[in-house]
Amino acid sequence: MFHYVILPYRQLSHLLDSHFDRLSPELQRAARWVQAHPAELGLQSMRQSAQAASVSPATMTRLSRALGLDSFEAMRRPSMLAFAESVGRTAARASASDHDLAPAPLDHLAQAQVDNLNSVRTRNTAQQLQAAAQSILDARELLFLGLRASFGIAYHLHYTCDWLRANTRLATDVGGASADQVLALGPGDLLVVVSQAPYTRQIVQAAQQARARSVHVLALTDGNLSPLARLAQQSLFFDTASPAFFHSMTGALALAETLIACVAEQGGAPVVQRLAQRQHALQAAHAYWEKKPTAQV
Repeated sequence: MFHYVILPYRQLSHLLDSHFDRLSPELQRAARWVQAHPAELGLQSMRQSAQAASVSPATMTRLSRALGLDSFEAMRRPSMLAFAESVGRTAARASASDHDLAPAPLDHLAQAQVDNLNSVRTRNTAQQLQAAAQSILDARELLFLGLRASFGIAYHLHYTCDWLRANTRLATDVGGASADQVLALGPGDLLVVVSQAPYTRQIVQAAQQARARSVHVLALTDGNLSPLARLAQQSLFFDTASPAFFHSMTGALALAETLIACVAEQGGAPVVQRLAQRQHALQAAHAYWEKKPTAQV
């Protein structure tokens, strides 16, 4: 058994990852919630946390014991300590400022966004990014899929990637057609899915269908316990922390732009040629507004 006083949060996260496959579906649901909501875990009672995770309080106790801990409090303690350290750092920054005012709400949001940006670097290695970029370059057909909050990320991925290589598509749900687009993929194709907790059901089902058809899946998601990460052959991660009601998509957008930058860098001459062709075509079509020169008298 681990003693909860000395168990750091990163070790709790590792325990969740390493034990996840051996847990029952009910315990897996609780584990996903614990991994995705460290602040709430540290601040709430066992009953409140269980209610938020849609499980019984007893399930939280069983989860802690399945991880080798002796109680819910032992599982909760690392999150409490991590939260206290975070508050302490915030207070130190405030006391060091030139004003005796508490940080504005926007300061907390800005710090969360900075942390989410940094998650692209801390949660993904250069080798993982390069391998994902190569999968995009090597795929015969390429389909990007994101719904709800993740649709904008999938759109941005498709828009930028289409400048770099041919045969890219954005899955759209007009008339319920996104499922048909996934079913049109086959071996040699690539499905890129984007989602974070709470995970959109259609996205998870699309990844399941793709795997069943031997389609390679690349997931951009929020952690190892994501159902997409467990279905995909390749996964890249981003953080979504935010003091506001909505999850932050700053990390997801930063990850998308980093991935496309790797594709452009690794694509070589074919990418350069396609970029030149696209730029020329858009200029010929007057796609962008340009101020006409003033007539000379």
